Amino acid sequence: MRSVLPTTSVGSFPKPDYITRARTALAQGKISPGELQELELKAVAHWVRIQEELDMDLLVDGEMYRGDMVTYFSEHMEGFAISGLVRSYGNRYYRKPVAVGPVGRRSAITVEWWKHTQALTKRPVKGMLTGPYTIADWSFNEYYNTREEFIMDLARLVREEARDLERAGAKYIQIDEPAVSTRPEEMDLASRALGVVTKGLGAFTVTHMCYGDFAKVFDQLTALPVDMLDLEMANAGYALLELFRGHPTDKYVSMGVLDVHDHRVEPVEEIVAGIRRGLEVFRPERLFIDPDCGLKTRTEEETVGKLRNMMAAVGRVRGELGGG
Repeated sequence: MRSVLPTTSVGSFPKPDYITRARTALAQGKISPGELQELELKAVAHWVRIQEELDMDLLVDGEMYRGDMVTYFSEHMEGFAISGLVRSYGNRYYRKPVAVGPVGRRSAITVEWWKHTQALTKRPVKGMLTGPYTIADWSFNEYYNTREEFIMDLARLVREEARDLERAGAKYIQIDEPAVSTRPEEMDLASRALGVVTKGLGAFTVTHMCYGDFAKVFDQLTALPVDMLDLEMANAGYALLELFRGHPTDKYVSMGVLDVHDHRVEPVEEIVAGIRRGLEVFRPERLFIDPDCGLKTRTEEETVGKLRNMMAAVGRVRGELGGG
């Protein structure tokens, strides 16, 4: 991996139409789960090829086999039921999990998908997990006496999954915690739960968060027990950089330079300007470059266009830095 401005993506990519149609067919009993999985594997391979063609450094599997990031894990755990559709934001809905008993894990949830993806490329692939705080926050609790008990029990399960990924060979493990910044009074609890997940891991650990009021939790944010913070910045006009300017951190930071809620493909010059702003605050060897968040809500054309321009912008800035 390059030592100057390594590039990655947050996790999700848009699913091809054939997967959407296949999921409908599965629900109607017209195809088998195995037939759906073959199509999901095909889509994973498609997105690995695209990332390689774009010359990205740290790859993701695109989450072709997942629907919602919380529901997917809950469906593969014990102790959860799945409710009907609940509005997430805008016109986005998901099937909200319900804790109805002690949560447990029957077996590894993501390891086989990670192993399959890593076998497709010589570049490193991130293991991708949803964090315990976010799973609890985006679920109903009808079993645990306290919110803390629920979150810490989930932390144990996510830790087991992270260790299984590491044993399988994953060198980079991302624990998504987008809900962490929504309740400043619970940052300590969220941090303790994340610490349970990452304690003892030799893999490089990342947590991704987005669209929160980070100013209220900034000190706790920079103290989270991970190697790298992956944060959206483009959507908010890079305002978060000012917080880091006044409070430097030794952590790695992955800086979002593409607004994933915008259909527009950002021009290279615009992305270059954003990266340069980041370099006013972070050392180039500690700064990764990626989109603000997952790209699953964009079209494939928009996604590839955004990532292609991001890579062109990174290449230009690397040249300015003498990093090739």
